[in-house]
Amino acid sequence: QVQLVESGGGLVQAGASLRLSCAASGRTFSRYVMGWFRQAPGKEREFVAAISWSGGNTYYADSVKGRFTIARDNAKNTVYLQMNSLKPEDTAVYYCAVDTDRASVVSWNRGNYDYWGQGTQVTVFS
Repeated sequence: QVQLVESGGGLVQAGASLRLSCAASGRTFSRYVMGWFRQAPGKEREFVAAISWSGGNTYYADSVKGRFTIARDNAKNTVYLQMNSLKPEDTAVYYCAVDTDRASVVSWNRGNYDYWGQGTQVTVFS
């Protein structure tokens, strides 16, 4: 069993930065691909970014590429999402998730992720 707890969300003005954290416990976190997803009101949950077990492979949605950075610290069992140049369209609940079937090949497919956190709200106003 894996438990994931997100933190770091908030209310910010457009152009600001936030760093989200996701603390994992349970199974050996460092073995698996981790991802961030988000869900805006009335929309489906969408992929944001993913990172391999070593941090060597990362993948981003086109909408956040160049603004967001995913990173992980396996010693702290934590994955991060640094979000810069935030836009109102980034407003959503952000979720971290773990793909326990993969270690190096990162996936954008939310169906591949089998454990999820409870989410943290990010609101960006103009």
